[in-house]
Amino acid sequence: MAMLTRRDTQTRGRKSWRVVAPMVALAAVGLTACSNGEFPSDVPGTTPPVWTGMPAPAGAPGSGGHAGEGAEPADQVRTSLRNADGTNVGSVVFASADDHVTVTVLGSGLTPGFHGLHVHSVGKCETNSVAPTGGEPGNFLSAGGHFQAAGHTGHPQSGDLTSLYVREDGTAELVTSTDAFTIEDLRNNGAGTAIVVHAGADNFGNVPTRYGLPEGAKVPDQATLDTGDAGAREACGVIK
Repeated sequence: MAMLTRRDTQTRGRKSWRVVAPMVALAAVGLTACSNGEFPSDVPGTTPPVWTGMPAPAGAPGSGGHAGEGAEPADQVRTSLRNADGTNVGSVVFASADDHVTVTVLGSGLTPGFHGLHVHSVGKCETNSVAPTGGEPGNFLSAGGHFQAAGHTGHPQSGDLTSLYVREDGTAELVTSTDAFTIEDLRNNGAGTAIVVHAGADNFGNVPTRYGLPEGAKVPDQATLDTGDAGAREACGVIK
């Protein structure tokens, strides 16, 4: 068996390091190729994001949006409420939500108290106008009667909504919903409909039979069923 001198041992050691060094270098190159060139910070909350080639989740830092962004927007229509003087006294938004429509009303400059709130059948809000059925002129009568969606009969009518309560300072906020019509129903094949705020409260035809009318007339009568006895039309907005 040959004996190794000290020189042989040192020589072999130097050769071993020459082989290992390139391997370490290759590994370092491989890591660099997989890295985005950013390094974690030692300050909490400042670690840079790592690019993966995939879009950031909605709502994540750098996604440019809020959680849920990217989903199809709800079908909706909006309108402004104007009184007989033409003053803007509020807004109404109708938005599809699953199998119903959400109605959001914001008002100002209105008379305090409860007000009937209805969708009417004609997309017109004309002051000093005559109803489609004729008669004496009045504010917003061109909007016609309460809206009734195709296939819907009876009372409450499709356009009957929750009453709007106006606070003492003339402002109002209401969020309600209905499944009695759709957004497309409101568009009415391009002809539109109208949202009307009435001067008085809607009794929803809730007239006890003890308030019988002369000659045994039906209670509530047809006028009550058609209007809710909510009185004049205080504000109106066309829906299209």
